[in-house]
Amino acid sequence: MSPASSPPPSGRPPLRIVLVDDERMVRTALRVILEAEPDLEVVGEAASGAEAVPLVRSLAPDVVLMDVRMPEVDGIRATEQILATMAEPPRIVVVTTFENDAYVYDALRAGAAGFLLKRADPDELIGAVRLVARGDSLLFPAAVRALAAAHTAGGRAPAAPAWAARLTDRESDVLRLMATGLSNHELSERLGVGPQTVKTHVAAVLAKTGSRDRTQAVIAAYEGGFLMKKH
Repeated sequence: MSPASSPPPSGRPPLRIVLVDDERMVRTALRVILEAEPDLEVVGEAASGAEAVPLVRSLAPDVVLMDVRMPEVDGIRATEQILATMAEPPRIVVVTTFENDAYVYDALRAGAAGFLLKRADPDELIGAVRLVARGDSLLFPAAVRALAAAHTAGGRAPAAPAWAARLTDRESDVLRLMATGLSNHELSERLGVGPQTVKTHVAAVLAKTGSRDRTQAVIAAYEGGFLMKKH
């Protein structure tokens, strides 16, 4: 999936971003790319997960770009602490070097909205920030599927999750399409329904799967075998 890079409507305040990475050069490069866009503003930086948690609490940004591998408090623990202690937490995107990093999977399960590779080009980075800020998840379907398969490999086939029976046919369709990385706008076009109807279906899927966001719902569906079966 290539994140859409079109900016939000003019007149809105810039999206506020916090950068978390233990390498100063990485943070500097990210800042230069992001602050070249008029609708994006870097409001803070942290060199570790331990620094990130209080900084994010105090600044309440819209988006956090979080390095997944850091000494002492890594991106997974920092993500968990931020999401557990803020009433309205930011959207967190973990940044990694390797697409198949098991740390990424754990961060997504912890509530991160998605992940980016450090080799992503500027347009992908900018598009990712805008995408998650408007409530969508940054999913790379092949990578999430591979990570989920690796996570469940070697065990018995999972029993059907209890929530599967509570989904309507349309909600089941929405969950499968969410797993392909479609945004709400793309879901609206694919299903031929209005944006508000899509939001209603997505909200129902999240509630019934007990998920914080779309990414967690897709992971739950893979781990429960829901997306491995033919319906």
